Amino acid sequence: MELNVKYMTRNDCFTAGRKITPKGIMVHSTATPGVMAADWFSRWNKSYKAGETNRQVAVHAFVDDRGVWQYLPWNHRGWHAGGAANNTHIGFEICEPGGFSYGKGSAMVGYNVSKNEAYFRKAWQNAVELCVMLCRQYDLTEEDIICHSEGAKKGIASNHGDVMHWFPKHGESMNSFRAAVNVALNKTVGTSGTTNPSISIQVGDVVEVKSSASTYYPGGASIPAWVKTGSYHKVTQIISNGKPVVKGGKICVLLGKKVDKKNGKESAGIMSWIDVGALNIVKSSKPPDNQKLYRVQVGAFSNRGNADALLKKLKSAGFTDAFIK
Repeated sequence: MELNVKYMTRNDCFTAGRKITPKGIMVHSTATPGVMAADWFSRWNKSYKAGETNRQVAVHAFVDDRGVWQYLPWNHRGWHAGGAANNTHIGFEICEPGGFSYGKGSAMVGYNVSKNEAYFRKAWQNAVELCVMLCRQYDLTEEDIICHSEGAKKGIASNHGDVMHWFPKHGESMNSFRAAVNVALNKTVGTSGTTNPSISIQVGDVVEVKSSASTYYPGGASIPAWVKTGSYHKVTQIISNGKPVVKGGKICVLLGKKVDKKNGKESAGIMSWIDVGALNIVKSSKPPDNQKLYRVQVGAFSNRGNADALLKKLKSAGFTDAFIK
């Protein structure tokens, strides 16, 4: 998922500056055929108060087949739901492809399913990955994701049909969308004790228990010597009920089969939950990732206090992964 950030600073929603603590995610679709994510900046980065537009609306992001364009900080109160969900939910719009029009209500006239299947799948996957990122950032699960029409049924959003006028055409629903998010959430858990995918343990990894580890997790059972010296172990589970498993204040994974250190032969394992900090990865099941990553430096200071002040300002603006080096 390619994430582009360009805040709509002219939009009255942005200048209002109200913050929320996200409790959920609301999925919309644009109902504007052929207008892609990057195009919405020029359409909505305008002020209603200044007479530049006749609409008072703003969502956190738009998604298409190429990636995501974020237009509001994630913790900023958006104007997307037409109801109480504005106070609790991050909202994003999935852009709809061109080549059709809208008839009465939400009828998609001339929509060619087979022609648009490739676009739909790419946009769907980007939406799933965006939800995974937000779930990890705000400690949410797939159960905290709803679409606009579901919000209307709950009485927390206006009466719109998206996305259930579109998803079923491709054999999907919000239930299958949430299931896809669940699968993606269940792939990796950070060895640093967080759900940071940059240093991660996933199902299928072969690990060893560190010699310094004495208990499986704080307050847990003592680790027998053979567990540390006689065998490697395979990770068999990292998520339960859509969330990382926390024991003794530490994120844990479940170790399954033993792997003989000499010949690699597998046998029945210990089936115990253990602190990820007590493990070293011997063999990762994750394929190599040759993607280049870039960071942007936004300041250089001789005074640490000034650096701390800018870091605080960046994080309050939504750049939660900002750091000082």
